[in-house]
Amino acid sequence: MAAAELDTQSIQKAYARWAPIYDALFGSITTTGRRAAAAAATKVGGRVLEVGVGTGIALPDYGQNCRVIGLDLSFDMLKIARKRVDDGLPHVEGILQMDAGRLAFPDAAFDCVVAMYLITVVPDPEGVMRELNRVCKPGGEVILVNHFAAESGIRAWVEKAAAPFGDKLGWHPDFPFSRVMGEADLTMVEKRPAGFGGLFTLVRFKKAG
Repeated sequence: MAAAELDTQSIQKAYARWAPIYDALFGSITTTGRRAAAAAATKVGGRVLEVGVGTGIALPDYGQNCRVIGLDLSFDMLKIARKRVDDGLPHVEGILQMDAGRLAFPDAAFDCVVAMYLITVVPDPEGVMRELNRVCKPGGEVILVNHFAAESGIRAWVEKAAAPFGDKLGWHPDFPFSRVMGEADLTMVEKRPAGFGGLFTLVRFKKAG
């Protein structure tokens, strides 16, 4: 069976279902990766864009030297994120509904751009990587945390078997790492395991100055 295609409608439907239980179901699974990405962004500091902010579960992990804007496509997830901010996160400047593939920001607007557990969700990963690159300042960083497909073994078999159900899951189970490596002025400076038995990976890119 072929991999299912993701589109905006299927993503919205999937995350409307996930929103009420997302933190309870995925919170502990994603803790290591979230904290690692937020710590890396805090080292950069300045204006930080979190693309795919979801319920805002990572927002408390950023340092006070960061001025964070979070965005997501899912209205249901953003309702929870806004509640978090209203409860007291002064370093968060805004929570916006926006398509990651069409960011409404000028070029070079952010010192650091973070995308956690996002790139396997979007219909056009290469287009999203172009946008993350575009809004990052020269000399800044683009930071990803994500699951990438195994090249062999039992996990690779499971991922391929799950691929046809990607539209129901809301992500690509068999997403290859090569799909985030297409931006010529982004140089990978770090790649390491980021929790849940090595299922997730932290990747840091430095943008040419």
